[in-house]
Amino acid sequence: MPHTVLIHLHNEDPVVGEIEELPNPTDTMLRVQNPRKRDGKDLHYLQNDVTTVYWPWTRISFVEILPSGGEDEIIGFVRE
Repeated sequence: MPHTVLIHLHNEDPVVGEIEELPNPTDTMLRVQNPRKRDGKDLHYLQNDVTTVYWPWTRISFVEILPSGGEDEIIGFVRE
């Protein structure tokens, strides 16, 4: 199941994309599928038909893992 992530690159706007699995501590690059801006627009520095990008960890400040839609279905305590 892919994870939707928000990638904060050095000196650039954050990028949204999907990753297949969470990275290991020994990984040197992050493979991102369907990279796009936060508002869903294409990244101006990528070709139109690009679907997968590898970013080296040296360009990444940090990565946020966004919650999936399935978590909205959790029902909390209900008082009757």
